[in-house]
Amino acid sequence: MPKSKRLLEMMMTVNRKRKFTVSELAAEFGVSGRTILRDLQELSELGVPLYSEVGPHGGYHVLKERILPPIAFSEEEAVAIFFAIHALRHHTSLPFETESSSALNKFYQFMPPDIRDRIDQMKRRVDFVTPKRQASSPHLSTLLDAAIQQKVLSITYESRGQQSTRDIQPIGIYTKNGLWYSPAYCFQQKHIRVFRCDRILSAEQSVSASKPLDLRDIHLENRQVKTVEDQDTVHLFAELTTEGVQACEAELWLASMLHVRQDGSGWLEGNVARSDILFFSKFLIGLGKEVTVQHSPEILNGIKTYLAELINIYSQ
Repeated sequence: MPKSKRLLEMMMTVNRKRKFTVSELAAEFGVSGRTILRDLQELSELGVPLYSEVGPHGGYHVLKERILPPIAFSEEEAVAIFFAIHALRHHTSLPFETESSSALNKFYQFMPPDIRDRIDQMKRRVDFVTPKRQASSPHLSTLLDAAIQQKVLSITYESRGQQSTRDIQPIGIYTKNGLWYSPAYCFQQKHIRVFRCDRILSAEQSVSASKPLDLRDIHLENRQVKTVEDQDTVHLFAELTTEGVQACEAELWLASMLHVRQDGSGWLEGNVARSDILFFSKFLIGLGKEVTVQHSPEILNGIKTYLAELINIYSQ
């Protein structure tokens, strides 16, 4: 096997393994231990983060920040990835802020001059607009890791000028209109609710008695359905115009309730937790004439009550 091919395959092998010995690699690649040591030295010089341990249980380890093997991209694929990362620059906070900047620089610096010129021209003619916010969300990585690892976090949360401490188990994070949100099970309120990430003042692994729940089957796409399964609910049915459908398509949390006809019109149908009636009422009012709520009486009353409060404010 040519040395270049062996080094590439070895890079993929050590990235896949958590721990290995020189003799294991020598047997796998059919070369001497001395050759493996030289290859490991070259991999280390190429940036693969290796460290060794001596003793009967020793061997080589690859650090957590592993280097991925080289991947060949076409010109169009490279440009697409560049702009996918470039689009994130409008966000004040990211769960991988340093890494995205580093990846963007690597893509740009190692591209041929003509491709860099093309990107420079495209940067002036294409953009992915996201409102720039002053609010910072410094705990995104902690929230995302907790969602993946099924961890309970103790957070300090500020809402309406008041701070509270509570245990939550995040489901994930998402961004909308420049702000980050984290749906999470709140152990204080005993149900899933959405937290504004910029209002989370601190977040660390909980040391309380709150035990992690098995939320592996709940994610951003189905959490709205799971949220209301065990709560007191009312049934919503509302007709939508084409414009109303387009407005609802922009709301991730409405995905499970939105139905679209071939002509572009549609309807909203599903169960709404009673605790969310006011939230839904405000949202439906915002759709104006593009929505006609036909059910339920509770939501219709919520809309009428809120409209009456608005009229009272502006009639004074």
